[in-house]
Amino acid sequence: MTLPGNPSDETPRVLSTGNGDITTLFVSMARRHPDGADADYLRWHTLDHRPEQHRLHEVRASLRLVSTPQCRQARAASQELYDDIDHVMTYFFSAPSGLDGFLELSHALGEAGRKMPLLPPVERGVYDVHTRKAATRVKVGADILPWWPITGVYLLLEQEQPPELTHVDGVAGAWTATTADVDPKLANAPAGHYLTYCFLDDDPVAVADRLKPLLRERKPLLAGPFYPIVPHEWDRYVP
Repeated sequence: MTLPGNPSDETPRVLSTGNGDITTLFVSMARRHPDGADADYLRWHTLDHRPEQHRLHEVRASLRLVSTPQCRQARAASQELYDDIDHVMTYFFSAPSGLDGFLELSHALGEAGRKMPLLPPVERGVYDVHTRKAATRVKVGADILPWWPITGVYLLLEQEQPPELTHVDGVAGAWTATTADVDPKLANAPAGHYLTYCFLDDDPVAVADRLKPLLRERKPLLAGPFYPIVPHEWDRYVP
């Protein structure tokens, strides 16, 4: 069904009311649970740890993604360092200064006995949001894609600027961010990386098949589909 009206990004009066304020991403990429308890971890994180972060003024949105076996098979690329990634957690900040409160809250929750052992990390990064674009068919503006109801995300990690992908069926929009220079105690993502979130409105595995030919000539570090968590169906999407 075609939604009515003009796209937000072509309507200056809509854009003048606000842009969502997001400038910075904190991204944690991790392996599956060593004992296969991914669903238990997702339950704790989604019901306890993740919502607590939204008490911080600078945390504007959050998104947890999981790669299933079908997602893994549909990857266009996965270099050795990133091949084990099955979980991706993203927090969207209005300013890098919000990371100070982020760490303080983490310590406070730990002191309250509210933390579980983390999933085995692969890489953590802080990224500056670089570009945003929404497909005109979805009407909503690119600025608000982190709040838009998605079916999944196609994640693209590269060492070069990504291609234009919003014309592909199922890609509702895309955000690209670049590695920020931060304290290595907070993040270890190498400089010069481009991280793109393709926000999807079709099945992620099906969209991945459409994207593969467009990525064939490139050399991504990681390129593959991920599903979002479905609350209270903790084992619906697990590695």
